[in-house]
Amino acid sequence: MKFNLNHPIIFVLAAIVIAFVMAQSVFFLVRAIKRGKEIGMEKSKIRRIIISASVFTIAPAIAIVVSIIALSKSLGIALPWLRLSVIGSLSYETIAASNALSGMGLKFGDAINGEQYVTIALVMTISILVGIWLVPVLCKKMRSGMVNMKNKDAKWLDIFQNSMFIGMISAFVGFVFCDVSDVFTKGSTAALIPVCIMFVSAVVMLICGALMKITKARWINDYALPASLIIGMASAIPITAWLG
Repeated sequence: MKFNLNHPIIFVLAAIVIAFVMAQSVFFLVRAIKRGKEIGMEKSKIRRIIISASVFTIAPAIAIVVSIIALSKSLGIALPWLRLSVIGSLSYETIAASNALSGMGLKFGDAINGEQYVTIALVMTISILVGIWLVPVLCKKMRSGMVNMKNKDAKWLDIFQNSMFIGMISAFVGFVFCDVSDVFTKGSTAALIPVCIMFVSAVVMLICGALMKITKARWINDYALPASLIIGMASAIPITAWLG
C-alpha cells in the first residue's frame, strides 16, 4: 500500500495529543477563574481578561497556520499540525526536518515513504524534548547561579544573558547563509533566496517597531511577528521567480 502523508490514522494520533494539551489549557483556565474569584476579582474584570487574552492569541495562531501550510507539502498536514500545536516553531521544525531529509539524500518537496516519514518525525520530536528533560535537572542550579551572578555584578549578568540569546539566534541565522558560497562556486543565485526573504522579514519587523514607537500602540507588538512571517513568505514567490 502506498504511504499517505495525510492518512486519517495520522490525524487521529495527532488529534489525541492535541486534545490532551487543550484539556490541560481548559483545566488551568478553570483553576485560574476559580482562584480569581477566591481573591476577590470582579467577574467583569475576569471576563475582560479572558476576552483580551483570546483576541491576542489570534496573532500567534496566524503564524502557526502559515507555518503548517509551509511544511505541509513535504510532511503532510498532521505532523506539522502536531509539532506546531504543542512544542515547536517554524524555524526549528524546518531545520530539523531539512537535516533529516538531507541525511537521507532528500530535500523538501521530494516524495517520502513511511520509514522516512517516521525518521523525520523522530528527529523533529525527540530532539526538541531535550529542553524539557533538562529543565528539572539543571534549571534550579542554573537559576541559583544566575542569582549569585546578579548579586555580584548585575551588569555582567545582562551581558551574559544577551550573549546567550544572540548565540542562539546566530545558529538559525547561520542556516540561512550556509549555502551562499554556491553563488561563487557554482554560480547559482538560488542560495540568495533565503537571505532576501530574511531581509524582507527584518524590514517588516523594523517598520512595526517604528510604528509602535511613533503611535504608542502596543498591540502592534502582538502582530509584528505574524506580519513579518506572512509578508516574508509572500515575498518568496517573486524572489524565487527572480533568483530561481
